[in-house]
Amino acid sequence: MTYEIIEEDGFKYIEAGKGQTLVLLHGLMGELSNWELVIEQFKDRYHVVIPILPIYELPILTLGVKALSRYLHRFLKFKKLNQVVLVGNSLGGHVGLVFTVAHQEFVKALVLTGSSGLYENAFGGSFPRRESYDYIKEKVEFTFYDPATATKALVDDVFKTVNDRSRVIRILTMAKSAIRHNMAKELSKITIPVSLIWGKNDKVTPPEVAEEFHQLLPNSELNWVDQCGHAPMMEHPEIFNAYLEKFLDRILLK
Repeated sequence: MTYEIIEEDGFKYIEAGKGQTLVLLHGLMGELSNWELVIEQFKDRYHVVIPILPIYELPILTLGVKALSRYLHRFLKFKKLNQVVLVGNSLGGHVGLVFTVAHQEFVKALVLTGSSGLYENAFGGSFPRRESYDYIKEKVEFTFYDPATATKALVDDVFKTVNDRSRVIRILTMAKSAIRHNMAKELSKITIPVSLIWGKNDKVTPPEVAEEFHQLLPNSELNWVDQCGHAPMMEHPEIFNAYLEKFLDRILLK
Protein backbone atom coordinates (compact mmCIF):
# COMPACT_ATOMS: atom_id res chain seq x y z
CA MET A 1 0.00 0.00 0.00
CA THR A 2 1.58 3.26 -1.10
CA TYR A 3 -0.58 5.55 1.06
CA GLU A 4 0.53 6.85 4.43
CA ILE A 5 -1.54 5.75 7.43
CA ILE A 6 -2.52 8.88 9.35
CA GLU A 7 -2.79 8.60 13.13
CA GLU A 8 -4.55 11.30 15.14
CA ASP A 9 -6.85 11.44 18.17
CA GLY A 10 -6.92 7.65 18.47
CA PHE A 11 -7.96 7.12 14.83
CA LYS A 12 -5.96 5.50 12.03
CA TYR A 13 -6.95 6.06 8.44
CA ILE A 14 -5.87 6.61 4.84
CA GLU A 15 -7.06 9.65 2.91
CA ALA A 16 -6.71 10.81 -0.69
CA GLY A 17 -8.37 13.25 -3.09
CA LYS A 18 -11.04 15.94 -2.77
CA GLY A 19 -14.77 16.18 -3.46
CA GLN A 20 -17.72 14.03 -2.39
CA THR A 21 -16.51 11.67 0.35
CA LEU A 22 -16.35 7.90 -0.17
CA VAL A 23 -15.72 5.98 3.06
CA LEU A 24 -14.37 2.48 2.33
CA LEU A 25 -14.94 -0.11 5.08
CA HIS A 26 -12.74 -3.22 5.11
CA GLY A 27 -13.77 -6.72 6.15
CA LEU A 28 -12.80 -8.83 9.14
CA MET A 29 -9.63 -10.19 7.56
CA GLY A 30 -9.41 -7.41 5.01
CA GLU A 31 -6.24 -5.45 4.41
CA LEU A 32 -6.32 -1.80 3.39
CA SER A 33 -4.62 -2.89 0.16
CA ASN A 34 -7.87 -4.65 -0.79
CA TRP A 35 -9.13 -1.19 -1.78
CA GLU A 36 -6.00 0.02 -3.57
CA LEU A 37 -7.44 -0.12 -7.11
CA VAL A 38 -10.63 1.61 -5.96
CA ILE A 39 -8.60 4.48 -4.49
CA GLU A 40 -6.56 4.75 -7.68
CA GLN A 41 -9.72 4.95 -9.80
CA PHE A 42 -11.61 7.53 -7.71
CA LYS A 43 -9.07 9.73 -5.90
CA ASP A 44 -8.89 12.27 -8.75
CA ARG A 45 -12.60 13.12 -8.44
CA TYR A 46 -13.57 12.07 -4.92
CA HIS A 47 -12.37 12.39 -1.35
CA VAL A 48 -11.57 8.76 -0.46
CA VAL A 49 -11.16 7.80 3.21
CA ILE A 50 -10.44 4.36 4.69
CA PRO A 51 -10.69 4.18 8.48
CA ILE A 52 -8.91 1.21 10.07
CA LEU A 53 -11.61 -0.52 12.10
CA PRO A 54 -10.21 -1.19 15.63
CA ILE A 55 -10.95 -4.94 15.69
CA TYR A 56 -7.70 -5.58 17.61
CA GLU A 57 -7.91 -2.53 19.90
CA LEU A 58 -11.44 -2.32 21.33
CA PRO A 59 -12.11 -4.03 24.70
CA ILE A 60 -13.00 -7.63 23.90
CA LEU A 61 -16.08 -7.57 26.14
CA THR A 62 -17.65 -4.85 23.98
CA LEU A 63 -16.30 -6.02 20.61
CA GLY A 64 -19.01 -6.44 17.97
CA VAL A 65 -20.62 -4.84 14.94
CA LYS A 66 -22.40 -2.23 17.10
CA ALA A 67 -19.10 -1.19 18.70
CA LEU A 68 -17.55 -0.73 15.24
CA SER A 69 -20.60 1.31 14.17
CA ARG A 70 -20.13 3.59 17.18
CA TYR A 71 -16.45 3.93 16.28
CA LEU A 72 -17.41 4.93 12.73
CA HIS A 73 -19.80 7.55 14.15
CA ARG A 74 -17.02 9.04 16.29
CA PHE A 75 -14.64 9.01 13.31
CA LEU A 76 -17.04 10.81 10.96
CA LYS A 77 -17.76 13.45 13.61
CA PHE A 78 -14.03 13.88 14.25
CA LYS A 79 -13.41 14.38 10.50
CA LYS A 80 -16.52 16.61 10.23
CA LEU A 81 -17.85 14.42 7.42
CA ASN A 82 -21.50 14.28 6.45
CA GLN A 83 -23.56 12.88 3.58
CA VAL A 84 -20.84 10.35 2.81
CA VAL A 85 -21.10 7.35 0.51
CA LEU A 86 -20.28 4.23 2.55
CA VAL A 87 -18.71 1.37 0.59
CA GLY A 88 -18.34 -1.84 2.62
CA ASN A 89 -17.01 -5.32 1.93
CA SER A 90 -18.00 -8.30 4.11
CA LEU A 91 -17.93 -7.17 7.78
CA GLY A 92 -17.39 -3.60 6.55
CA GLY A 93 -20.74 -3.76 4.74
CA HIS A 94 -22.40 -5.01 7.92
CA VAL A 95 -20.91 -2.11 9.91
CA GLY A 96 -22.18 0.26 7.21
CA LEU A 97 -25.70 -1.19 7.52
CA VAL A 98 -25.76 -0.93 11.33
CA PHE A 99 -24.43 2.63 11.14
CA THR A 100 -26.95 3.66 8.47
CA VAL A 101 -29.92 2.32 10.46
CA ALA A 102 -28.78 4.42 13.44
CA HIS A 103 -27.50 7.53 11.61
CA GLN A 104 -29.05 7.71 8.15
CA GLU A 105 -28.63 11.49 8.16
CA PHE A 106 -24.83 10.99 7.79
CA VAL A 107 -25.13 8.77 4.71
CA LYS A 108 -25.85 9.85 1.13
CA ALA A 109 -25.77 6.29 -0.25
CA LEU A 110 -24.52 2.82 0.58
CA VAL A 111 -22.59 0.27 -1.50
CA LEU A 112 -22.41 -3.34 -0.29
CA THR A 113 -20.19 -6.06 -1.70
CA GLY A 114 -20.17 -9.52 -0.11
CA SER A 115 -21.75 -7.99 3.00
CA SER A 116 -22.63 -9.94 6.10
CA GLY A 117 -25.80 -8.99 7.97
CA LEU A 118 -28.13 -11.71 6.73
CA TYR A 119 -26.02 -14.84 6.35
CA GLU A 120 -22.40 -15.78 5.92
CA ASN A 121 -20.53 -19.04 5.61
CA ALA A 122 -17.68 -17.90 7.82
CA PHE A 123 -15.23 -19.63 10.13
CA GLY A 124 -17.79 -21.23 12.44
CA GLY A 125 -16.36 -21.43 15.95
CA SER A 126 -12.66 -21.88 15.37
CA PHE A 127 -9.69 -22.34 13.07
CA PRO A 128 -9.19 -26.06 13.72
CA ARG A 129 -5.80 -26.25 11.98
CA ARG A 130 -4.48 -22.71 12.15
CA GLU A 131 -0.88 -23.93 12.53
CA SER A 132 -1.10 -25.51 9.05
CA TYR A 133 -0.06 -23.07 6.32
CA ASP A 134 -1.72 -25.22 3.64
CA TYR A 135 -5.00 -25.21 5.56
CA ILE A 136 -4.99 -21.40 5.89
CA LYS A 137 -4.03 -21.09 2.21
CA GLU A 138 -7.06 -23.23 1.31
CA LYS A 139 -9.30 -21.03 3.52
CA VAL A 140 -8.06 -17.84 1.86
CA GLU A 141 -8.48 -19.33 -1.64
CA PHE A 142 -12.08 -20.24 -0.71
CA THR A 143 -12.78 -16.50 -0.62
CA PHE A 144 -12.14 -16.12 -4.35
CA TYR A 145 -13.39 -17.66 -7.59
CA ASP A 146 -9.83 -17.79 -8.94
CA PRO A 147 -7.50 -19.25 -6.28
CA ALA A 148 -4.61 -17.33 -7.84
CA THR A 149 -6.10 -14.14 -6.37
CA ALA A 150 -4.94 -15.46 -2.98
CA THR A 151 -1.35 -14.31 -3.41
CA LYS A 152 1.43 -15.59 -1.16
CA ALA A 153 1.61 -12.16 0.50
CA LEU A 154 -2.11 -12.30 1.30
CA VAL A 155 -1.90 -15.87 2.66
CA ASP A 156 1.19 -14.93 4.70
CA ASP A 157 -0.69 -12.01 6.30
CA VAL A 158 -3.70 -14.17 7.22
CA PHE A 159 -1.47 -16.99 8.51
CA LYS A 160 0.40 -14.55 10.75
CA THR A 161 -2.87 -13.06 12.04
CA VAL A 162 -4.60 -16.35 12.90
CA ASN A 163 -1.49 -17.63 14.69
CA ASP A 164 -1.50 -14.61 17.02
CA ARG A 165 -3.63 -15.92 19.91
CA SER A 166 -4.92 -12.50 20.95
CA ARG A 167 -5.93 -11.65 17.38
CA VAL A 168 -7.60 -14.95 16.61
CA ILE A 169 -9.76 -14.68 19.74
CA ARG A 170 -10.90 -11.23 18.58
CA ILE A 171 -11.55 -12.44 15.03
CA LEU A 172 -13.75 -15.28 16.32
CA THR A 173 -15.55 -12.93 18.74
CA MET A 174 -16.20 -10.51 15.90
CA ALA A 175 -17.36 -13.27 13.53
CA LYS A 176 -19.83 -14.58 16.13
CA SER A 177 -21.16 -11.05 16.71
CA ALA A 178 -21.76 -10.65 12.96
CA ILE A 179 -23.59 -13.99 12.75
CA ARG A 180 -25.80 -13.12 15.76
CA HIS A 181 -26.65 -9.65 14.46
CA ASN A 182 -29.15 -10.51 11.72
CA MET A 183 -30.55 -7.34 10.14
CA ALA A 184 -33.50 -8.70 8.14
CA LYS A 185 -36.08 -6.82 10.24
CA GLU A 186 -34.18 -3.51 10.13
CA LEU A 187 -33.34 -3.15 6.45
CA SER A 188 -36.66 -1.55 5.49
CA LYS A 189 -35.58 1.50 7.54
CA ILE A 190 -32.79 2.21 5.04
CA THR A 191 -34.42 4.41 2.39
CA ILE A 192 -31.29 5.94 0.82
CA PRO A 193 -29.97 4.49 -2.48
CA VAL A 194 -28.09 1.20 -2.08
CA SER A 195 -25.97 -0.53 -4.71
CA LEU A 196 -25.26 -4.23 -4.26
CA ILE A 197 -22.18 -5.34 -6.24
CA TRP A 198 -21.89 -9.10 -5.80
CA GLY A 199 -19.73 -11.96 -6.97
CA LYS A 200 -21.88 -14.59 -8.71
CA ASN A 201 -19.62 -17.29 -7.27
CA ASP A 202 -19.38 -15.92 -3.72
CA LYS A 203 -19.23 -18.92 -1.35
CA VAL A 204 -19.04 -16.84 1.85
CA THR A 205 -22.17 -14.73 1.26
CA PRO A 206 -23.77 -16.63 -1.65
CA PRO A 207 -25.87 -15.03 -4.44
CA GLU A 208 -29.16 -15.72 -2.62
CA VAL A 209 -27.92 -13.40 0.16
CA ALA A 210 -27.59 -10.58 -2.38
CA GLU A 211 -31.07 -11.33 -3.69
CA GLU A 212 -32.49 -11.16 -0.16
CA PHE A 213 -30.72 -7.85 0.48
CA HIS A 214 -32.18 -6.55 -2.79
CA GLN A 215 -35.67 -7.64 -1.75
CA LEU A 216 -35.44 -6.15 1.77
CA LEU A 217 -33.72 -2.85 0.93
CA PRO A 218 -36.45 -0.64 -0.57
CA ASN A 219 -34.18 1.57 -2.72
CA SER A 220 -31.59 -0.91 -3.98
CA GLU A 221 -30.05 -2.12 -7.23
CA LEU A 222 -28.29 -5.46 -7.73
CA ASN A 223 -25.23 -5.83 -9.97
CA TRP A 224 -23.58 -9.20 -10.63
CA VAL A 225 -19.89 -9.85 -11.27
CA ASP A 226 -19.36 -13.15 -13.12
CA GLN A 227 -16.59 -15.58 -12.19
CA CYS A 228 -16.08 -13.73 -8.93
CA GLY A 229 -16.05 -14.61 -5.24
CA HIS A 230 -16.38 -12.63 -2.01
CA ALA A 231 -14.26 -9.56 -2.87
CA PRO A 232 -15.15 -8.15 -6.34
CA MET A 233 -13.03 -5.02 -5.81
CA MET A 234 -9.98 -7.31 -5.62
CA GLU A 235 -10.86 -10.04 -8.12
CA HIS A 236 -12.46 -7.88 -10.84
CA PRO A 237 -11.63 -4.28 -9.89
CA GLU A 238 -12.39 -2.87 -13.35
CA ILE A 239 -15.96 -4.25 -13.27
CA PHE A 240 -16.46 -3.24 -9.63
CA ASN A 241 -15.23 0.28 -10.34
CA ALA A 242 -17.48 0.60 -13.42
CA TYR A 243 -20.57 -0.34 -11.39
CA LEU A 244 -19.55 2.01 -8.59
CA GLU A 245 -18.90 4.88 -11.00
CA LYS A 246 -22.27 4.45 -12.70
CA PHE A 247 -24.04 4.39 -9.32
CA LEU A 248 -22.20 7.49 -8.06
CA ASP A 249 -22.98 9.37 -11.28
CA ARG A 250 -26.68 8.55 -10.87
CA ILE A 251 -27.10 9.39 -7.19
CA LEU A 252 -24.95 12.51 -7.20
CA LEU A 253 -26.76 14.04 -10.16
CA LYS A 254 -30.02 14.01 -8.17
